[in-house]
Amino acid sequence: MTKRTPTSSLHTHLCFLLFLPLLLISHANSQSLQDQEQAVLLKLKSYLQSPPFLSHWIPSTSNTSHCSWRPEITCTNNSVTGSIPEDYGNLTKLTELALFLNGFSGAVPASIGRLPNLKQFRVFINNLSGTLPPDFVRYSELEGFQVSGNRLTGKLPDHLCNWGKLSTLVAYENNLTGELPSSLGNCTSLTEVKVYDNGLSGNIPSGMWTAPNLGKVLMSNNSLTCELPEKISRSLTRLEIRGNRFSGNIPTGVSSWNLEVFDAGNNLFNGTIPQELTALPGLMFLSLDQNQLTGFLPSEIISWKSLNTLNFSRNQLSGPIPAGLSLLPVLTALDLSENQLSGKIPAQLGHLKLNSFNLSSNHLSGKIPIEFENPAYDVSFLDNHGLCAISPSAKLSICNSQPRKSRKISSAYLALILTFGILLSLLALSLSFFMVRKRKRSDSDWKLTAFQRLNFRVSKILSGLTESNMIGSGGSGKVYRVPVNCTGDVVAVKKIWKEKLEEKLEKEFLAEVKILSSIRHANIVKLMCCISKDNSKLLVYEYSENRSLDQWLHKRKRPSNLSRSVHHVVLDWPKRLHIAVGAAQGLCYMHHDCVPPVVHRDVKSSNILLDSDFNAKIADFGLAKMLVKQGELATIVAGSIGYIAPGNFGVVLLELTTGREANDGDEHTALAEWAWRHVQEDNPLADALDKDIKETWYLDEMCSVFRLGIYCTEKLPSARPSMKEVLQILLRCGHPGVHREKTDYVGAPLLKNSKREQILEDGDGRLATNV
Repeated sequence: MTKRTPTSSLHTHLCFLLFLPLLLISHANSQSLQDQEQAVLLKLKSYLQSPPFLSHWIPSTSNTSHCSWRPEITCTNNSVTGSIPEDYGNLTKLTELALFLNGFSGAVPASIGRLPNLKQFRVFINNLSGTLPPDFVRYSELEGFQVSGNRLTGKLPDHLCNWGKLSTLVAYENNLTGELPSSLGNCTSLTEVKVYDNGLSGNIPSGMWTAPNLGKVLMSNNSLTCELPEKISRSLTRLEIRGNRFSGNIPTGVSSWNLEVFDAGNNLFNGTIPQELTALPGLMFLSLDQNQLTGFLPSEIISWKSLNTLNFSRNQLSGPIPAGLSLLPVLTALDLSENQLSGKIPAQLGHLKLNSFNLSSNHLSGKIPIEFENPAYDVSFLDNHGLCAISPSAKLSICNSQPRKSRKISSAYLALILTFGILLSLLALSLSFFMVRKRKRSDSDWKLTAFQRLNFRVSKILSGLTESNMIGSGGSGKVYRVPVNCTGDVVAVKKIWKEKLEEKLEKEFLAEVKILSSIRHANIVKLMCCISKDNSKLLVYEYSENRSLDQWLHKRKRPSNLSRSVHHVVLDWPKRLHIAVGAAQGLCYMHHDCVPPVVHRDVKSSNILLDSDFNAKIADFGLAKMLVKQGELATIVAGSIGYIAPGNFGVVLLELTTGREANDGDEHTALAEWAWRHVQEDNPLADALDKDIKETWYLDEMCSVFRLGIYCTEKLPSARPSMKEVLQILLRCGHPGVHREKTDYVGAPLLKNSKREQILEDGDGRLATNV
C-alpha cells in the first residue's frame, strides 16, 4: 500500500538531505558563530545547492553578525539514511542532537562525543552500529542519552554522568556488553535507566539504587549479577530485572519500597518469600517466576489492594494456597504452577474475577471450586492427580459424592440377570449386523476426497450429523461438532444445504475446497477431507475448541452459543492481541506468501476460530478468491453487513479493542464509521475502548491497535496498509504483560481537517499520537 505524503514536501525534502531542521534563523542580535562553525554551515548550504531562501548565508569577516543560529539539530521520523556527518563535531555551541526514528547507519562520530555543550543526545531507532567512543561526552554536562533500537556494540561510555547531570539513560535493544558505567554510582540526577535486551554483565553500581529521583529501572534480558539492596530510592515505581543472574534472598527491607511493577522472573533468587513483600499498597504487577524460591507462600497479606497480576510459577514453593489471596480486590491473573503446593484449593478463590489462572503441576487435592468448572479453566489444574470436579466438563476425574454400599445378591437373582444379559447381547449383535450392512450400502454412495491422513471413517461422520451435535447455522449450511473415535478426537463438519444446491453455493463450495486444500498454515483452519454425494456436500475441518471470536467478544451472543458457565469470562487484552497477531499472520501468508495470492473477502470475527489455547484460525473461505483470472471463483457480493467496503480486518481490530459488534457503531452507522467520527470529533481514544478490559498498563497498546483498525478501514483502498505492514505493527505491540517498554506504533496518519496528526514524544522517550 502507498503511504501518504507529509503535509509539507519542502520539510520532507530538506530533512531527507539531513540539514534544514539543523538550524533556525533568528533576527535577534547575538554573538556571531566562530569561523569554523560558519564554514560548516556554508558547506551545508552548498550541499543544499544554495537554495534562494538561504541567499543571505554569506561569508562574513566581521566579528559580529545580525544572524545567530539556534544550537540544536532536529531531524526525526523522516526515513533519512546514510551516516551521521563528522562535521557536526565542529558545531561547538550545539546543545541538542535529535536524529531518532530514521535510517542512519554506521558508527557514531567520535567528534560528536567531544562537543563541550551537548546536553541531549537522542538517536534511538536507527541502524547505527559499532562501538561508542570511550571518551564520549567526557567534557559536556550530558542530561539525556537515548540510543535504543540500534545495533551498537561494546561498552557504554564511562563518563555519561561525570558532571552529575544525567537524567535519562535509554539504551535498550542493542548488542551492548560489559558493565554499567561506574559514574552511575554517584549520579543523583538519574530519573530512569532502560538498558533491557542487551548483553550487559557484572554488578550494578551500588549508589545508583538510591538516586533520589530514580523512577524506572528496566534491565531485563541481560547477564547482570547482583543482589538486591535493602534500601532503594523512594521514587522507584518500576523495577524490571527479568532474565538476568540476580541471586540471594528477596530483602526484608522490601516493605519500604514504593514499587508498582516488580518483575524479577528468570533469575537465581533463593530462600523464602518474605512477609514484608505483601506490604506494598501500590504494587500492581509482581512476578518472581523461574527462580529457586522455597518454603510457604506468605500466610497473611498485609496490603496488596492494587495487585492485578501475581506470578510465583516454576519455583520450589510448598504448603497450602493461602485463602487470603481471595481478598485481593483487583487480582485478574494468578499463576502458581510448577511448584510443590499441596492441600485443597480455597473455595474463596472462586469469587475472584480471573482472566488468567494456572495451578497446574502441583500436588493439590480435593474438589475444585465450582466457579472454575468451565472450559476457560480446562488447563488450569493439569497434573494435579488428587483434584476432582463435580461436572464432567472439566478435564478432571469426577468426585464421588457418596461411597457405594456393598450388597449381597442371591445366586438365583444373579443367574436371571446373566440370562437376560445374554439375550440382550444376541439381540444387539443381530441389530448391529443388520445396521452395518445397511450403512455400508449407504456409505458406498458417498465420495471421499482426503487431503491428509484420516483416523476415522465416513460412517462416523455421517452418524454424527444430528441436531444435538449442531453448533451453528449460516447462509450456506449447518456446522456440527462430531466425535470420531474413542480417544476423544473431534472434528467440525460443514454441511452445505442440500434442498437446492444453487450455482452460487456450488461456487462457494468449490472455492473453499480449492483454497484450503492448497494452503497450509498454523493460523488457517485445516481442511481434512471433502465428502460429497449427488447434491449433498460435507467439508470436514479440525475442530476449534473455543468456537469463534465473536462469541467471546459480544455479550449478547455468549449465553446462546457458549455454555452458561463460560459466558461471564471476558477475554483480557493479552489474549485479544495474541488473537489479532495470529489472524494477521494467517492473512499475511495468504496475501504475500501464497502463489497465487489468496484474498479471503469475508474476514470477520465469526470467521476467526479459536483453539484451546486461543490461537486464531481463519475459516469460511466460501467467498475467497485466488488471484489468477479475473472473476474466477468470484461471487457477486463479497463481505457481510458491517464489514463491506472498509478493510475487513480493520473492523475486527476495532471489535477487539472496543468490544462492539461490526454493525454496532450507533443508531445510524457501522462500527468503522463510528470509530472514524470518534477520532474526528477529538474525543479521547480511551473512551472508545472496551471498559471490561481497559487497564492502565495496556492502554497504549489498545490505543495503537484502535488507530491501526481505523487506518485499515480507510475508504480509499490505496491508503490502507498491506497485511505485512499490519502484522509488523501488531508484533511490535505484542510484548506480553506490562513489564517491558517498546516504542509503540505511532498510529496511522489519520486525517483531521486535512492536516496530518502531530506526533509527539512522551515522557518515556516513546511516541504517542495526539488525535
